[in-house]
Amino acid sequence: MGNDATTDTLKQAGKVIAVHINYPSRAAERGRTPEQPSYFLKPGSSLALTGGTVERPAGCELLGFEGEIALIIGKTARRVSIEDAWSYVGGVTASNDLGVYDLRWADKGSNLRSKGGDGFTPVGPAILDAADVDPAALRIRTWVNGELTQDDTTADLLFPFAQLVADLSQLLTLEPGDMILTGTPAGASVAVPGDVLEIEVDVPATGATTGRLTTTVTEGTTALAPFGAQPRIDDKQREEAWGSAEKAGLKPKEEKKTLTPELKAKLESVATATLSSQMRARGLNNVSIDGLTGTRTGRKVVGTARTLRFVPNREDLFKSHGGGYNAQKRAIDSVGEGEILVMEARGEKGTGTLGDILALRAKHNGAAAIITDGGVRDYSTVAGIDLPVYCANPHPAVLGRKHVPWDTDLTIACGGATVQPGDIIVADDDGILVIPPAIAEELVEACIVQEHQEEFIAEMVKAGHGVDGLYPMNAAWKEKYEAWAAEQV
Repeated sequence: MGNDATTDTLKQAGKVIAVHINYPSRAAERGRTPEQPSYFLKPGSSLALTGGTVERPAGCELLGFEGEIALIIGKTARRVSIEDAWSYVGGVTASNDLGVYDLRWADKGSNLRSKGGDGFTPVGPAILDAADVDPAALRIRTWVNGELTQDDTTADLLFPFAQLVADLSQLLTLEPGDMILTGTPAGASVAVPGDVLEIEVDVPATGATTGRLTTTVTEGTTALAPFGAQPRIDDKQREEAWGSAEKAGLKPKEEKKTLTPELKAKLESVATATLSSQMRARGLNNVSIDGLTGTRTGRKVVGTARTLRFVPNREDLFKSHGGGYNAQKRAIDSVGEGEILVMEARGEKGTGTLGDILALRAKHNGAAAIITDGGVRDYSTVAGIDLPVYCANPHPAVLGRKHVPWDTDLTIACGGATVQPGDIIVADDDGILVIPPAIAEELVEACIVQEHQEEFIAEMVKAGHGVDGLYPMNAAWKEKYEAWAAEQV
């Protein structure tokens, strides 16, 4: 069970440092994934022990709770390496990073007033010896009035605990008793007076646990003095605090989608050859992604583009950008229903840019397809997944042989075409086209008319007519077409 977090433990805490976003689930919830960890300070006076109360300040609406794992520094750390960093952690305990969203507007990112109030950082009840636990095998859970609201593990953190300790130690000395709050997973939300919050950190493999850190929320009765910033809230803050517009009781904003179900159905009904000819008629000649082969023949794919860029491998950059929750994994994790992930691999065929695990993840997320002008690993397995994948060739080599996953959702080049996030992609066995969203509606209507005309021309050819004057149609044939078209209605 470890040792109890006592008043003496709190007295030893010189600094309380909190991490903004560290769990992939939280990053997905927030809609942003940081490239590197970022931090803020909480005053030592915000610390409290289990069994106490926390006051929602009078006049405030949104007291947010965030179950977190707290690291307690065991010995002085200054410019330590990632490899050695965990040895500087003395203990692990549960914590609650409480804060009032009503005051965020005035903090300018410091979080001092919004998250620094008395009792806003409960910790405990027990401290696990850091030497006895695997930092990648911990679990964090939060309950509100007995209902489980947060449940996650440290297996796939954006920034492992050792990295946080090493990173912070580069510029400031971490001293015994200092605490690092390591981020909260998805599910953090709002507590109201009367709620009982419970947080537990445990090691499922061994049964070791901190026990439940318990805090009861009360209503403040003393209004903030008028000479300081006053509570201010809007629907954006409500949505962030509660975790969603639905939980906040707000009507979700209706997003105007460029690719409506109606437009998608029309694009699926016309041939890529027709789309290509109509774009050429509009002066768009460089809109095909060339040289790729699809894994699912006979399939028409229509979706909106998300993008990922790989840069040529450089060993130092792969070390900083290639590991962990890198841009490739973030792109796969965030691709949504009906979206197509397009990868820029510079036409480099000598390594894989996708494998079976990431393809499975993209399919689970509802992706419509994946397009890469590089290679694909585990090709036969990927080809067996019900997800169209277009690539240059199979290749067994790992990503780091030729590429560094660099960034996402920006303008890229793939297969000789420029692709921007939000572009409409249409792909089938004939090829892959990139359609600017602004012209999609008029384009597909012109395609429908063209294919209707070509249906008439095909019937006339079958009837024995020559193509001269018929394909394309001269004035006489156009008149006959109009009469034929009228009969089809």
